[in-house]
Amino acid sequence: MADPAGTQSINRTEAVAGLSEAEIRRIVRSELDARMVAGPGANRAAIIASQGTLDWAYPPLILATTAAASGMEASVFFTFYGLNIIHKDYRRLLRVSPLGNPAMPMPVPMPNLVLGLPGMGRLATRLMRSKFAGKNVAPISELLEAARDLEVRLIACQMTMDVFGYGSGDFIDGVEFAGAATYLAEARKANVTLFV
Repeated sequence: MADPAGTQSINRTEAVAGLSEAEIRRIVRSELDARMVAGPGANRAAIIASQGTLDWAYPPLILATTAAASGMEASVFFTFYGLNIIHKDYRRLLRVSPLGNPAMPMPVPMPNLVLGLPGMGRLATRLMRSKFAGKNVAPISELLEAARDLEVRLIACQMTMDVFGYGSGDFIDGVEFAGAATYLAEARKANVTLFV
């Protein structure tokens, strides 16, 4: 008879290893603890932010500020449309498109034809900001301020700036300007690397 849950292979693995679940957990925990002490990247997080919409501005900022608040050195490398997050005009640039986001909850179901009408992006952006405010989610301005207060490195991709015609004066205070090599240097030293 077939083993529906796959327990036979699990039992075989345990028998071969000769270890109980508690012993395996203890070994894994000791390995993680040793890595946290020995690894130069044990206290670093390097994040890439490549999306420039309101809904995609939150993940890199929340992850970076959480990492920094928990004692990690954190950096966010903003490239391509991610530059919108740190642009001085981010309030206008960070919008939501309901047409390109089929998972976005709308107050009432709407066909794509309606979602593509002029003004629907502004409406969706207002709805999302309202939903965040109603749930006491910090606005982007507060997350950026927290990132600077927590000494998160906010790094704008110089190549993308050149492509889009941006200058250093187009960005909020506290932003650094560097190329991909800077991110790679940060990522090499980090034990947490994320592409958002």
